[in-house]
Amino acid sequence: MKKLIPLIVILLTIFGLAHYIAPKLPPQTELRPLGEFYLKNSYFGEYSAKSPEVVTSILWDYRGVDTFFETSVFFLAIIGSLTVFRLNKKEERLAKQKPKEFTGGLTLVVKSVTKIIVVMILAVSASIALHGHLTPGGGFQGGSALAVAPLLIIAAYSKYALEEHGLDKTRALILRSIGLLGIALVALVPLLTGGFIMQNQPIFPAEIKGQLVSGSLIYYNLFEFLAVGGGFTAVFLLLAIPEKVFKEILGVGE
Repeated sequence: MKKLIPLIVILLTIFGLAHYIAPKLPPQTELRPLGEFYLKNSYFGEYSAKSPEVVTSILWDYRGVDTFFETSVFFLAIIGSLTVFRLNKKEERLAKQKPKEFTGGLTLVVKSVTKIIVVMILAVSASIALHGHLTPGGGFQGGSALAVAPLLIIAAYSKYALEEHGLDKTRALILRSIGLLGIALVALVPLLTGGFIMQNQPIFPAEIKGQLVSGSLIYYNLFEFLAVGGGFTAVFLLLAIPEKVFKEILGVGE
């Protein structure tokens, strides 16, 4: 209980300040010029991103290069994690072998529920990514949600279940590489037509067969969806190697 006292004091202080300061803030009755500019140039106008989701429009259009570098930092962290756990071919084969004491995962009830939840996660994550130009969300959020599906399978069945069904670390990295390559190509396409790197409209069509795709936004979201999901899955598979097996790979005794 004594350990919780500082936390309680901090929370009470925060809520007290919020209760005191919030009523004294002037109400915002008019749209600020910067906000008006972004709203007008995100959906309206000849050179807008044609996206009603202003945040996504800003991140992949106005702040496109900044977002590209932020994404690069994230994937460098993934690459660093994979480098730390880098295994040679012999070690890879050893890591994929089931230990003799492996029991096959959790109970039948947990496995059955996991099957249902995984299907729902795949559908929801794809919706988050592919509708990122229309509603809050996007490729990163969708990819993060997608990565929960293999994580649940690892917890309920084990990493060996994923690998036996074709989703091993190598394929996850291939999926990530496809996503990164796709982002790079979409960013460079405008240069072929005399535009600027990562330029959106009018290089890319705003609509396809009457469906709003907001130019390059849907492609960025799709490829980042694949890259984030694949990157996280590769790391999860490495972290799921049993401790005993990993010690054997490293040649460390009990």
